[in-house]
Amino acid sequence: MKEVEQHASADSVPLTAAPVSAGGEGPGVHLREIASFAHQVTGVAVADDGRVFVNFPRWTEDAPISVGVLTPDGDVRPYPDDRWNSWRNAKRDQMDAAQHWVCVQAMLCDTQGNLWVLDPGAPAQSFVVPSAPKLVRIDLATNRVAQCIAFDFDIAPQGSYLNDIRVSADGRVGYITDSGTQGAIVVVDLVTGNARRVLDGHPSTQMDATVTVHAGGVPLRRPDGRGVEFSADGIALSRDGRYLYWQAVKGKTIYRVPTEVLEDASLSADEAGNRVEKVLEHGPADGLHFDRHGRLLITAVEQHAIKVWDGETLATLLHEPGLIWPDTMAEGPDGSIYLTDSRIPEMNWFKPGHPDALPSRLLMIEGITRDKGAG
Repeated sequence: MKEVEQHASADSVPLTAAPVSAGGEGPGVHLREIASFAHQVTGVAVADDGRVFVNFPRWTEDAPISVGVLTPDGDVRPYPDDRWNSWRNAKRDQMDAAQHWVCVQAMLCDTQGNLWVLDPGAPAQSFVVPSAPKLVRIDLATNRVAQCIAFDFDIAPQGSYLNDIRVSADGRVGYITDSGTQGAIVVVDLVTGNARRVLDGHPSTQMDATVTVHAGGVPLRRPDGRGVEFSADGIALSRDGRYLYWQAVKGKTIYRVPTEVLEDASLSADEAGNRVEKVLEHGPADGLHFDRHGRLLITAVEQHAIKVWDGETLATLLHEPGLIWPDTMAEGPDGSIYLTDSRIPEMNWFKPGHPDALPSRLLMIEGITRDKGAG
């Protein structure tokens, strides 16, 4: 059975043409479906050779594949192999969590020919499985695991959920958001494997108590009343590497801090926190990405839209009613922007009775103008 399938169920809303808002890039900007999946996708990464990688977290089901690579005929093949993808929650006591994908959330292809895979190790965003949180480097030339950086409970404590990652251009430093109970930025020396929690508990990395995330104009809540409760989530590194940007999903503000601050272990928590800058207020968002022209792309989850900020003006790049939850973006070698639609509002967390396995899609944003913007 193919892992990639086309779906036409009542729960799958088709993409339809919709005009962009004033200030956007015009009706030529649109979404093209690259693949659809039988399971809920979150992360996407694209290698220099054009290979596309996707991941499926164990949120509402024991997904059969955690990390996969798209094949030319439209399948998803386990990556780097079947063994890494063989974890099953029911066999937890019989398996080594450090050597298997437990609940992969995000991935990134760097400029050194590696795929970095981030595993927060917390199925259902709940209990952190001991030895499971890790950052794994796969050599794309050999398709083999070349490095595994394990995070102990000092870095990934119970209640944490390591969410997204960016890597410095020289491949020496990784920056990870923790969207769990207490938000933080995890800074990782990718050479030594040493990691630190920075801005741990700082207001910029926490959920905003004044914000309620909506879907279809109504608060998005579980049957017990809980809403969307993600701390620092979306993350982006400026093209010159000088600033790291982030936002909580349950938030309305994008923040940034100089990367030199994050990398300076001699600074106190207060000294680091005092260097944080408020960049922009706009509403709840999930994924952030600086394109090759320095424009910040933002997934506006309440508005079925992608917004773009050029350093001065925020505009709607694209609006599609069928885009349920624009999640993560990645840039291909030709500048194409890939986008996952994880359909979070349609999970059975929020809609009891919906299936555990939630179909989802990988999309591409086409027709983006190549103007230069802010850096």
